Amino acid sequence: MLDRRNFMKTCSGMGLAGTLFPGVLWAQAQGATKITKEMIDNAAAIADVTIADEYKEMMLADLNDHAKGYEEIYKLKIPNSVDPAVLFDPMLPGMKFETERKPMRLSKAPNVAAGAPKNLEDLAFASVRELAELVRTKKVSSVALTEMYLQRLKKYDSTLKFVVTLTEERALAQAKRADAEIAAGKYRGPLHGLPWGAKDLLATKGYRTTWGAAGFENQMIDEDATVVRRLDEAGAVLVAKLTLGALAQGDVWFGGVTRNPWNTNQGSSGSSAGPASATAAGCVAFSIGSETLGSISSPSTRCGCTGLRPTFGLVPRTGAMALSWTMDKLGPICRSVEDCALVLDAIYGPDGHDRTVHPAAFHWDANLDWKKLRVGYLKADFERKPEPPQEEKEEPAKTPEEQKKRDEKKKRREAGRARAEYDRKYSDAAIAKLHQMGVNLIPVDLPKFPYSAITVMLTAESAAAFDDLTRTGRDKLLTSQKDYDWPNTFRTARFIPAVEYIQAARARKLAMEAMAKVFDTLDVLVAPTSGSQQLVITNLTGHPSVILPNGLRGEDAPKYPFEDPSDFQNAGGPRTPTSLTFLGKLYGEGELLALARAYQEATGFHLQHPKLA
Repeated sequence: MLDRRNFMKTCSGMGLAGTLFPGVLWAQAQGATKITKEMIDNAAAIADVTIADEYKEMMLADLNDHAKGYEEIYKLKIPNSVDPAVLFDPMLPGMKFETERKPMRLSKAPNVAAGAPKNLEDLAFASVRELAELVRTKKVSSVALTEMYLQRLKKYDSTLKFVVTLTEERALAQAKRADAEIAAGKYRGPLHGLPWGAKDLLATKGYRTTWGAAGFENQMIDEDATVVRRLDEAGAVLVAKLTLGALAQGDVWFGGVTRNPWNTNQGSSGSSAGPASATAAGCVAFSIGSETLGSISSPSTRCGCTGLRPTFGLVPRTGAMALSWTMDKLGPICRSVEDCALVLDAIYGPDGHDRTVHPAAFHWDANLDWKKLRVGYLKADFERKPEPPQEEKEEPAKTPEEQKKRDEKKKRREAGRARAEYDRKYSDAAIAKLHQMGVNLIPVDLPKFPYSAITVMLTAESAAAFDDLTRTGRDKLLTSQKDYDWPNTFRTARFIPAVEYIQAARARKLAMEAMAKVFDTLDVLVAPTSGSQQLVITNLTGHPSVILPNGLRGEDAPKYPFEDPSDFQNAGGPRTPTSLTFLGKLYGEGELLALARAYQEATGFHLQHPKLA
């Protein structure tokens, strides 16, 4: 067998170590007695490099040189918690942010003079703001709320499959402590005594942290994530570790498919599947999710929640599973916009460990005059009509199975087109409502870049984060093995040249500069959640977003043709939520949330809840 270390040194000496070439060629050589010119040609074609014959001869002659290579790095057994030496920063030269922390200015306290309802479950869908006032005034105890939510989690988990682990013992101890502190006049703030759920990629001492993935079912991480610790300090009560699609993709985890409370034949979308499902079902007061590329936005839309994806570098990710070091973000999934603000206030800011976090201040002012904000909207996206069906010229199917797959693919395209056409009226109504509120909407076009191509950075980083799975073959343990699932993505990522990763990062910088110019004249941007590229763009540039309910589809809404809940495109249909997205400036969450709350209060869509059996 050839020595990989010798081989890598030879490639490095020829200036090829920075490309895909060495890794591909070595992979081809496994099991062979020697590297051949044909192998070099095949690997060079994939890596998009040209190598003259005389260099191939030189390489073949030098393969027995001694050197250290990738194998030496593999031997380090680098854990997921170790971040790269290279950091992503969404801030460009000349940008500034507020650093002075100020007390929150909450909305007017709800009237709780009547006290708690006789049936405490009537509070299951209450907002954080409402529950906080009941707990603060001692109308409801934290223990009673905790027991109620624990009961609901147990009751509905068999249908919705949103719980990985109940933290019952920890929760009841926290709740008793909260009641004692409040009775003694030591009120910590609006989250004190409120039960919440954590996406199970947040480490929690004494409980397993499974990342939703087969092969990690019994993983124990002996620390509390910064976000968990900060919510403990705020007096919040952790009642459950909630599901996520395996390794933060989709809603399929090792225990099944997490369901949408509005339609249990559908998955809840992901990857913050459990947090969105449990929050929408009234089984926690709020939850914490994460987003790399849609993992708060998508399940919030599917389940009718209000989700906040903060600016990259606002909330520390210490103790959270890493998927993409340049794109991962943690944020709240709640039932109202103000709830998101109250949770964000408790979890943001530097922790001395996550090196990407800036000392930016977040200031929540429920009375901020949102009418003074400069608001843009993606006019082309709101007005875009679904493209008409186009006849595709295909070779005749070779087998009945191939024809079946083609037919199913066509049905999926048609279903997506029908849903988009049906949903246009909700977007139109949103624009009309904003005009009615007195918002002067400025038409805006987003800068054009090959954004999807730039997401090769996510692909490469995620494959690096879980490289050991691919190399050992343990990726076969993951429950879902479709072409768009992580196992296939990770394998494919090993064919990404390092040079192209750097080129994507440079293109990303250009996109950041272009988006900065858009927000030079705006404070907030309104977009259809399903808009052409806003989700990809703002995740790449680090901008924050709020996703909130925007109405329920009617009985006449087109149904998806397949009822497989693990089918990620199985969405929409009668009596399911639609959503609207508000985008903000970097570290501009205060203004972003203020306008989003004004729209939410004017429409009231967040007050609708699924009917659970």
